Amino acid sequence: MSKILVVDDEAIITMQLEERLSAMGYTVAGMASSGEDAIEKARRLSPDLVLMDIVMPGKLNGIEAAKTIAGEMDIPVVFVTSYADDTIIEKAKQVGPYGYIVKPFNELEIKAAIEVALFRKTAEQELRKAASAPSGKGIRQKGGEKEDETGAEYIDLPEIRTVLLKDIFTDIVLFLYADPALKEPIFKFAIEAGLKKGGRNFFAYHRSLLQKYFLQEIQDHNLIMRRIKKGEVYLLSGILEKCTASLPQNPSAGTLQVLLDFSETDEFSDIITVKDLILAKKGQGIPLSGIIAVNMADIDHRQIKQLSDGIAKIIISTGKETTLSFAHRTFPSESVAVVPQATIDDVVKKSLEPVVLSLLEKPISGYDIVHEIHNRYNVLIPQARVYTYLYDLEQKGYLIMKTSGKSKLYSPTEAGKKYIHNRLNDFKFVFRHILGDGVTAFPPPDKK
Repeated sequence: MSKILVVDDEAIITMQLEERLSAMGYTVAGMASSGEDAIEKARRLSPDLVLMDIVMPGKLNGIEAAKTIAGEMDIPVVFVTSYADDTIIEKAKQVGPYGYIVKPFNELEIKAAIEVALFRKTAEQELRKAASAPSGKGIRQKGGEKEDETGAEYIDLPEIRTVLLKDIFTDIVLFLYADPALKEPIFKFAIEAGLKKGGRNFFAYHRSLLQKYFLQEIQDHNLIMRRIKKGEVYLLSGILEKCTASLPQNPSAGTLQVLLDFSETDEFSDIITVKDLILAKKGQGIPLSGIIAVNMADIDHRQIKQLSDGIAKIIISTGKETTLSFAHRTFPSESVAVVPQATIDDVVKKSLEPVVLSLLEKPISGYDIVHEIHNRYNVLIPQARVYTYLYDLEQKGYLIMKTSGKSKLYSPTEAGKKYIHNRLNDFKFVFRHILGDGVTAFPPPDKK
């Protein structure tokens, strides 16, 4: 269980963090309210990670304290601050933080930042061990590459890799997860893909925080969300029967995406009944796709076999380190690519404009854009950089900003829709020119 030191001069914030971190399963090693106090407690308590505010009273601010903690004790630091202007971000970058969270934050952001930071630290330590370790027995060098005694050659691969799966939401997918926090981005992406494709979308869950992202879609009945209470899994069969009864067999006339998240497995026989019903409907030619997700914590290998019978595509997330994807042999191999995370970082950061433009299909805040980029690509982008670009588009008349509660939502004007369409096509044509004819242009925006 990871130990975390919380540093913030606001007592309410430290108490909130202590409560949330404990609920997530972390141990709060201690709390500090100044840079000097943070250094002293880091030396004494040896935490696995420090959540650090930047602006605090005393001689040392959070950035200066982080420099000492990281340099002297090699402890990863994640900044949690209300400040996101370029000047502070540039200063923060100088101490090599493992994350940067802007207040107000939510549990998913804190959890994701901590897990990414701890994973990155572990990977760095393993890299250092591997670099300092003597050459393994039975392995010899050949032309700068490693070769074992069997003659097999291989080049060094990056420690952290990202698995890219192409178009996995057109069939029935079984998603087995070990860490519940990792499922939310998968479902959010699936819901967005389903809404974009059109048709009906049904999401049933035991626990989820995704409702707030789709309030308008729920109100418009484009997305139906239903919480599964204890003892109610059996009701899903009747609901699915009704959903599919009026669904035309012609996919162009209407489809149904079903997303079922069984984070509790006490009613396992009912879960199997629901799964079998979905496969039967699919076999009857009904245009049905979706994800059946199950928490692996309380099921054994025999139950996993029952779940996987009849399902061609299976994703197993064993934790923050590893996600495995299995597919039927007819699933095209070119749909799967293994790409170094460093390459994704480089592409997203250097081509941020098309990434941001692609997220402006509906009203969205700069904060949510940063969060979405992190969810999709595991890349952290300074919030100030995104807001600067949004402000520039607003000044040119391509975006309009409206206030919704505490959020500032940006949506394209009619001129903005044309600009975004043309600009994305510009990028697409350049990528096609560089990579070849395999890249096609974006379709024009829908006319209303």
